[in-house]
Amino acid sequence: MEHLINPNVREIQVSGIRKFSNRVAAYPNAISLTLGQPDFPTPEHIKEAAKRALDANRTVYTHNAGLLELRKAACDFVATRYGQQYDPETEVITTTGASEAIDITLRTILVPGSEVILPGPVYPGYEPIIKQCGAIPVYVDTRETGFKMTPEAIEAKLTDKTRAVLLPYPSNPTGVVLSREDLKGIGDLLRDREVFVVSDEIYSELVYSEEGHRSIVHEPGMRDKTIVINGLSKSHSMTGWRIGFTFAPAAISQHILKVHQYNVSCASSVSQYAALEALTHGVDDALAMRVEYRKRLDYVHDRLDLMGLPCVKPDGAFYLFPSIQHFGIPSLEFCVRLLEQEQLAVVPGDAFSEYGEGFLRISYAYSMESLKEALDRLQRFVTSL
Repeated sequence: MEHLINPNVREIQVSGIRKFSNRVAAYPNAISLTLGQPDFPTPEHIKEAAKRALDANRTVYTHNAGLLELRKAACDFVATRYGQQYDPETEVITTTGASEAIDITLRTILVPGSEVILPGPVYPGYEPIIKQCGAIPVYVDTRETGFKMTPEAIEAKLTDKTRAVLLPYPSNPTGVVLSREDLKGIGDLLRDREVFVVSDEIYSELVYSEEGHRSIVHEPGMRDKTIVINGLSKSHSMTGWRIGFTFAPAAISQHILKVHQYNVSCASSVSQYAALEALTHGVDDALAMRVEYRKRLDYVHDRLDLMGLPCVKPDGAFYLFPSIQHFGIPSLEFCVRLLEQEQLAVVPGDAFSEYGEGFLRISYAYSMESLKEALDRLQRFVTSL
């Protein structure tokens, strides 16, 4: 019966990140720097709020868009932190993680044959959804522009079939952030075009510059065509709680909500009460994590530099994306040999599209002790080549 499966689904490959992280199970002494998952526990006050919700039997369906008080808290958070203004009643949807937010957004705006412009290398979760919609991913090669999408590169890919431009910044896998000037240029290019912008800002709380996170929605004329994706997985170390959000004008949100409703009805009620606690009494929970991540970033980047592994130093997220091109070894082969020889797992760059070939993704969302040992192993391996 497999031949009757939707061909768009049959062609989808399991994420290269998961493929490689799953290999580690065969190496009990391996250190894995593969997953983008904070190593900090969910803050205690958030867990206590979830327990209270359970004890109060708050285990029933909520409004499809999520608890109104949670949507209000989410709006207050992004308004205070980033200056983004949204109506909690009509412009915000609580989703089952940012992954569902991406899925329902793309399924709402795409039609068969439409095109989505996105950077390469990029997180591998976008392309399969685009293809399931019968749409076409159109990659911009960002390797020569510091892994940033530029207005010129986007313009070169625009056609009459372009339906959306995807801006996933801070970036997974590179950690790169778009500056005010970058965003202004993209806004100037797209302002008068009938093209959606999907801005995945899940790492917005993990930006290391004093300026902090800034969104494309601040550029004149861009709010009306932009869907912002965010969530609590990275900011509050709540990956398993599965709470994300879409922020978009009411005229767009009303249609995304229909897709969400028939997909999951609503996000987990208990998780929503935990999220409410995170966005009211835990607004600064990410600050201590960010300080620690910055220390780890500096340490890992310095070690890579000493090893002769060129790497753009990022301004956000918790990844580094060093080049191994000078070794002349495909990234998958490099990572397999590293795992076998030194019991160290990192993600081959080709997991992030063909434009990631020749690179590695290293997550530093691990303890400093683990990172030191991991980099000692990487250094031994590099020296042996």
